[in-house]
Amino acid sequence: MIDLRSDTVTKPSDEMRKAMYNAEVGDDVYGEDPTVQRLEETAAEMLGKEAGLFVTSGTMGNQIAVLSQARSGEEIILEEQSHIFLYEGATASAFGGVQTRTIKGHRGAMNPNDVRNAIRPVDIHQPVTSLICVENTHNKAGGAVVPTENMREIYEIAREHDIRVHLDGARLFNAVVASGGKASDFAQYVDTVQFCFSKGLGAPVGSMLVGDRDTIDRARVWRKRFGGGLRQVGVLAAPALLALTQNVERLAEDHANAKRLANGLAQIPGIEIDPSTVDTNIVIVNIAGLGISEQLLIDELKKNGLLCGGFGPQLVRFVTHLNVTETDVTTALEIINRVVRGLK
Repeated sequence: MIDLRSDTVTKPSDEMRKAMYNAEVGDDVYGEDPTVQRLEETAAEMLGKEAGLFVTSGTMGNQIAVLSQARSGEEIILEEQSHIFLYEGATASAFGGVQTRTIKGHRGAMNPNDVRNAIRPVDIHQPVTSLICVENTHNKAGGAVVPTENMREIYEIAREHDIRVHLDGARLFNAVVASGGKASDFAQYVDTVQFCFSKGLGAPVGSMLVGDRDTIDRARVWRKRFGGGLRQVGVLAAPALLALTQNVERLAEDHANAKRLANGLAQIPGIEIDPSTVDTNIVIVNIAGLGISEQLLIDELKKNGLLCGGFGPQLVRFVTHLNVTETDVTTALEIINRVVRGLK
């Protein structure tokens, strides 16, 4: 079975499993796990921030970042197709009483003028705008890389109004590799960053939140409130440390495979995809031209040995990752061509 549902399905390497077995551990709630401390320090240094906090998931990292920087009754601004808004269970409002205000973006990027206009004036009838959230790469925009120039403009507007900025960088290192820059190039325009180890970087569990020390201290309290206080977490931090130090540059292979897949899909009648829009490892196609539902296509592909996912009406998503080879992409295209011909 070729699994293109998500880059979360990656399996830890043998080296990661050995690192888990040999990890030096301690009780992290007491601040005594040396492996997770090394991971947090490494991540913070790479992104140019003061401190880091290991968390169980990207959703936890995003939400404790929001709740550490926005209080009950305040408002955050974010793009209308962002992961924080669509896929995190309304946690900011459910747990923190924080209101969301969404802005329509283009390929995941919010127009800075729209952001400026969305900031609330000082008025007792309106909530205070306390945080702006950006996402890079942008999942619903097909893994698009939001330009650092766009991030800089939004950051400068935020500074004018004494508003903080958080980056949902679940796939930040895909953006880093695609842009040819450094993680700090993106992180310099935000106050906090969350990124995942368990997607393209290939670790089995975990995400990281980095920022200034005061915010990370508050985030540690919120992590405990969420039930995320971890004990001998070095067994999870060890593979994450390998992922961060060894698996970043190889993301370029995933990008090349995604482009190869997009080019092949574009040749199939009834499937719509512009390969030039594929920046990283996510390929989203529109299958309206096939005259069938996305679920029917997904089910038929599964019967033929290929897993992918629905991403909305008539939309199907394919995601490349470290367990997908160039040969797998060739085979996947053969399966899709065969299934589409059969359905027609």
